[in-house]
Amino acid sequence: MNEFSFLTQGIAAVTWQMALMWLVGALLIWLAIKKDFEPALLLPMGFGAILVNLPLSGVIGSNGIVEWLFQKGIAASEAFPLLLFVGIGAMIDFGPLLSNPRMLLFGGAAQFGIFFTVAMAVLLGFPMKDAMSIGVIGAADGPTSILVSQVLKSGYMGAIAVAAYSYMALVPIIQPTAIRLVTTKHERMIRMPYNPRSVSKTTKILFPIIVTMIAGLIAPQSLALVGFLMFGNLIRECGKLETLSQTAQGPLANLITIFLGITIAFQMRADVFVQVGTLVVMALGLVAFIFDTIGGVLFAKALNLFLPKDKKINPMVGGAGISAFPMSARVIQKMALKEDNQNHLLMHAVGANVAGQIGSVIAGGIILSFAKLWGMM
Repeated sequence: MNEFSFLTQGIAAVTWQMALMWLVGALLIWLAIKKDFEPALLLPMGFGAILVNLPLSGVIGSNGIVEWLFQKGIAASEAFPLLLFVGIGAMIDFGPLLSNPRMLLFGGAAQFGIFFTVAMAVLLGFPMKDAMSIGVIGAADGPTSILVSQVLKSGYMGAIAVAAYSYMALVPIIQPTAIRLVTTKHERMIRMPYNPRSVSKTTKILFPIIVTMIAGLIAPQSLALVGFLMFGNLIRECGKLETLSQTAQGPLANLITIFLGITIAFQMRADVFVQVGTLVVMALGLVAFIFDTIGGVLFAKALNLFLPKDKKINPMVGGAGISAFPMSARVIQKMALKEDNQNHLLMHAVGANVAGQIGSVIAGGIILSFAKLWGMM
């Protein structure tokens, strides 16, 4: 019988923590397929969570493909998150932002939750490098969260990645609740006529170059994030690389997304993931996300104190200043139409939303700059 023991040694090695992670993986797959929540990411993450938690798994270890992908694609140089930013940049049209530049303010205001949560995490006893990594979840920007937590070598990278992408997928559920908490029906019914200014081709080409240079000068640690995002956008806007732009938006982004999702699962191994700290990280990530949304809304309300009646900003637009593009803008539009079926806020919200994409990567860079200043890098 001993010669057949290899058939049962895997079953004998199963622990309750592994079984729990199988359920986590199954939940992510269910959310991806049944609820259509970010299926391109949650499905690979869910399947990967099952893969790496099978006992004696051949996907981890010195010859394991998932561990190899993690070491080469994330640990060594953060290649996967950065390459994904090229694709994201190629998808973004900064036209609505450039035609209404004041929306840029919300890309900064809606990062409040990041720094609020860093302070909370420190008060709860988390080391500063973990607190900073947890705070970035609030940006609703998966690649930035992964990159910051990896650079700072946070012990909660798996929980941070799962939280960042899960909450990003749950934008249609979380954001309306948060916005209603701090707005009145009257405020949600404020109309904002859309009279876009013409944006020249030259402006659209210069914008990614100028943003990259400014970010590099004031927040050098954000340069990789901002630079790859803006490089993707420059490919889109230059008008000479249409094939490359389509490749970046489609095949490149899709391929990197698939491998990024399954690679992140390496940090979802039961011995790393199943701990009390993981639940606290997930809870703090939700706090960061909610307060990012609330920060943008309250900033809009503060501006309204000084604006004439015909120039008031619908506070919901401020909530779109997070990085979850274009989901957040669509949520704001849907909420506006629910309150008033003639109130179209989509283009205003899109402007704030793309500003949030810039704001989140700069916020991540600022976090890394502080970490470097304090000797954590």
